[in-house]
Amino acid sequence: MNLLRPPSKLRTLLVLGRVSNVPTVWSNCLAGWWLGGGGPWVELVWVSAALTLLYLGGMFLNDAFDANFDRQHRRLRPIPSGAIREKEVWQWGFCCLALGAAGLVWAGTTTAILTLLLTLCILLYNAVHKLAGAAPLLMGTCRWLVYLVSASVAADGVTGSVLWCGLALACYVMGLSWLARKENRRGPVPYWPGIFLAAPVVLAGLVDDGPARQAGLVLSLVLGVWVFWALGHAFWRREPKVGYAVARLLAGITLVDLLAVADLSRPWTGLFVFWFVLALLFQRYIPAT
Repeated sequence: MNLLRPPSKLRTLLVLGRVSNVPTVWSNCLAGWWLGGGGPWVELVWVSAALTLLYLGGMFLNDAFDANFDRQHRRLRPIPSGAIREKEVWQWGFCCLALGAAGLVWAGTTTAILTLLLTLCILLYNAVHKLAGAAPLLMGTCRWLVYLVSASVAADGVTGSVLWCGLALACYVMGLSWLARKENRRGPVPYWPGIFLAAPVVLAGLVDDGPARQAGLVLSLVLGVWVFWALGHAFWRREPKVGYAVARLLAGITLVDLLAVADLSRPWTGLFVFWFVLALLFQRYIPAT
């Protein structure tokens, strides 16, 4: 018996929640809070916990909404495989979503409004993403709102830097989301989503100055190399591995966040690197998509 293997029910919940991507949520929270002026660490921990619940709720509901589709096209997913009942997945999803929202709405008017917008965006994405080709716009908006919610509890609140860096992250997420739509489809993989993946590097080149300039150049190079390497598995292989590429790009969200803060001098910087490695490690056991 392998003592390191989690019980089947626990593994089912981990797969449904796509927990290999949770470090990228924590990374988003730190970047948004940092760009918003920082503050007491307890506020960062609290907002990270609440937004993690919103993320998990959204992932559970993703499978719940897709149950009929998965029964026809992805029979190994937890619901069609019989690993968990569909009703239970709906319950987990709405419970996590409600707990996450409840943990934030009382923090102030701005935080409450942004949290409600994020919750609605999560629900709307899950409801339409199989039908609307523009659904990645909603996915990108969700990540943008994570930045804004995190910054809203920080000392300076939602600043211009938060808005623009969050927008660059949203473009990156939209690019990988459009690419992910080709994961289970035949035919050539389009190159144009790669344009959106370049947004964080373009923004850093336009706005970084002073001490952030040198850090921004180094981090832009690191992110660029990672993205180019990941895309190579989707674009330049005889048999494209789109899922593999998308998973690596998802882990790269932590590098996007590190580029957003463009500061290599503080101990907190190590958290972004740690979460990047942790996301890759989790992907070895729990699928990212």
